[in-house]
Amino acid sequence: MSSAEVVITGVGTLCPAGIGREAVEESLRAGRSGIGPLTFFDPSGLPVRVAGEVKGFDAKKFVKPRKNLKVMARDSQLGVAASVLACEDAGISLGDVAPERFGVVLGADSIGSTLEASEASYRECIVDGVFRFERWAKEGAAASFPLNFLKVLPNMIASHISIAHDARGPNNTIHQGELSSLQALAEAVSVIQRGAADVMLAGGASSQMNPFDWVRHCLIGKLSPSCESPEEVLRPFDLHRSGQVHSEGATVLVLERKEHAASRGANPMAQIVGQATVYGSQRKGDSGLHSLIDAMKRALSEAALSGNDVGHVNAHGLSTTADDPLEAAAIRTILRDVPVTAPKSYFGNLGAAAGATEILASLLAIRDGVIPMTLNYAHPDPECAINVVAGAPQEGRLRSAVAINATPAGQATAMVLSAPS
Repeated sequence: MSSAEVVITGVGTLCPAGIGREAVEESLRAGRSGIGPLTFFDPSGLPVRVAGEVKGFDAKKFVKPRKNLKVMARDSQLGVAASVLACEDAGISLGDVAPERFGVVLGADSIGSTLEASEASYRECIVDGVFRFERWAKEGAAASFPLNFLKVLPNMIASHISIAHDARGPNNTIHQGELSSLQALAEAVSVIQRGAADVMLAGGASSQMNPFDWVRHCLIGKLSPSCESPEEVLRPFDLHRSGQVHSEGATVLVLERKEHAASRGANPMAQIVGQATVYGSQRKGDSGLHSLIDAMKRALSEAALSGNDVGHVNAHGLSTTADDPLEAAAIRTILRDVPVTAPKSYFGNLGAAAGATEILASLLAIRDGVIPMTLNYAHPDPECAINVVAGAPQEGRLRSAVAINATPAGQATAMVLSAPS
């Protein structure tokens, strides 16, 4: 492994807070939520009717040739669009990077088939008004669109992105829940540091607006049932939080070897200086507390930084009664009173796209010295005794950050970013 420094030179994003880096940054500065009523389908029979949707998205503006849309799920469409915006933001055009030195690592969730795509298969399994499960594998499968399988493979997002940019270097997909996009960034850093690429497109894409998935999430019971004032539903670390909100979106970052960025006159936004992933502690009753602690410790150690060197924490901030106190305890243990911001309060839980999208808040703080506030934090919870940035953005802090994500299984990833050296 070389000591190559890896910098972020471009960001492309589509999320409930806006389309494009500048639009999302404006929402973060203004304290404007992107959460609203669920409109993808009629949710009137469900207990959860609030979501984070990407408004005004037209895939035809980003996907070329348009015929590719036939084999692209919405997740892939969002991912390709984010990659196009990222390359535009970084000033990279097709042919600017040697194809064999240009790679892709994307985080992805399970991609569900749509109701429309599944209708014919379900109808083939209904006999005399009764659904016959034994017909699903043969008659049901035979009725499905032949290329539908290509739409729902998680690795297709990275594949479509590599084709769009003629990126023939290392290509990988990370499928690890909310950790996926932070792990994708970490893997991309490793690829560059081991000399296998000069430029990597890394991040995540996910659309959790599928009605099949929505019913499953409702049954799990971690989504907020609150439906009034959707923009106020998410309350990370607040005493009156009632659960998380699921969303959709994609964010792709352009990561470059520092020397390569300099050779083409690029202006880095930030540098990734440390990362660590810790897989679920087996301690009874731990629920991931020690994983979060260990991940932050290891990431800071790799970055050769202490808690006193950190400007803010970019928190996971699910807004659930069970998860927030555990995360707060971990932050308190490692970073004490370091300011904490929870970007999910702006756009919800983006699943595999979560960490990469949340990093926009830290990039804004590192570049401009402005830490976005956490929305809807009005009643401090004694069980979440951390320094939450609330009421207004906070200015003048050190330009470095620790970003953390976790999964319900107790796995955790931490990443340290700093201003370019």
